[in-house]
Amino acid sequence: MLSLTVQGSEQPSPHFMTVTLGGEDVQHLQRSGFDQSGRLFFADPDAAAEVFLPSSERWILQLTLQGGKQRPRVRTYSIRRFRPEASEFDIEISLRAVDSPGAAGPGTRWARAAEPGTTVAFLDEGHSYAPAPGAAWQLLVGDESALPAILAILEQSAANLPAEVFLEVPSSEDIRSDVTAPPGSTVHWLPRTDAGAKPGALALEAVKQARLPGGAFYAWTAGESSMATGIRRHLVSERHVPKSDISFRGYFSYGRASL
Repeated sequence: MLSLTVQGSEQPSPHFMTVTLGGEDVQHLQRSGFDQSGRLFFADPDAAAEVFLPSSERWILQLTLQGGKQRPRVRTYSIRRFRPEASEFDIEISLRAVDSPGAAGPGTRWARAAEPGTTVAFLDEGHSYAPAPGAAWQLLVGDESALPAILAILEQSAANLPAEVFLEVPSSEDIRSDVTAPPGSTVHWLPRTDAGAKPGALALEAVKQARLPGGAFYAWTAGESSMATGIRRHLVSERHVPKSDISFRGYFSYGRASL
């Protein structure tokens, strides 16, 4: 468990906030994979009581012993950029309910309110990205919750597998023009036009209708749970991709509150 502080933040687009975390404990964080993520423990900006931040990997037991008002919020975020020489790394947070601040979840409220010096705890949870041997290219699919991981994968695999990317974002203003990717890669940006649409549905349908390159490939997909499982089901049943060549992660379930 790392004890860190906020070093700064910036908002690259309407629905995303980049927060830089740092401190001496970053030296204990080993870079394990391109989509490396971890649990972030933080105080809800609206909480009045002083919040207890866990200090060990037995965090569930530590939080169980605390009163409800002292328990921190917990969210899982990918490491967007890692700078061990500066003892810091960035996480990029998808902002929800941008047009309805009162409906925003704790992660969004925290990202907007985070100030330099704010203390947090971070528990490394490793990675899932592991290209299959013999893959000629890679398929990366996700909604906004997977954007940080997908962009990190593209940047770090820039000299390796070309990628076919389907990335769903809340609006056209969230499309990035400065993406670094392996030669031969194509990024299909999928901005939602319906603010009430279920995240991931657009990406799932786009992959189902896509004319993908030939040859063996590795697939990595993450985001809303039904999208991730839907992509895997489609690849296995319709495109006959071996299950071992697919990594999928459900970051959240639409309509359900996280811990």
